[in-house]
Amino acid sequence: MVTENKSVQAPETAPKGELTFNDKVIQKVVGYAIENVSGLLGVDGGFMANIKNKIVNSDNPVDGIEVEVGKEQVAVDLNIIMAFGHNAHDIYKELTKVITKQLTETTSLELVELNVEVIDIQTKAEFDNAQVSLQDRVTDAGNTLKEKTSDGVNAVKRSASEMGDDADRVK
Repeated sequence: MVTENKSVQAPETAPKGELTFNDKVIQKVVGYAIENVSGLLGVDGGFMANIKNKIVNSDNPVDGIEVEVGKEQVAVDLNIIMAFGHNAHDIYKELTKVITKQLTETTSLELVELNVEVIDIQTKAEFDNAQVSLQDRVTDAGNTLKEKTSDGVNAVKRSASEMGDDADRVK
């Protein structure tokens, strides 16, 4: 009996279709990439995003990040708030490095343009104070009211207990 080896090869044609990314996906990749850049306090999302953030707490990683996404390349625009005492050129270099690395690793897209506008410079304390939202203020007021009410109830209980002790002594 003779055995013939026939190897069956899979066709080398790729399936039809393409891989694309929604702008929000690229905005999130950029947002997560820049979270720990030294000297970067925040990215400004513009008037409406700032109003929203003043009302409720929001950690939306896409606020203030504009992107143009092509089939193989990405352009990014950022309006940043930098920390006083840091160098803007160093921040720009670090932003370029981390965004390029994360885009390549996550999407295989190439960063071809990064436009950064420094719109404010603040100390860390100034920035943190500006981040307090109406939601935070209401929560703090509620907690203060709760504490004061609890203190008042305890004071009334002590007074009532002392009055009871005094009444027992009078008998």
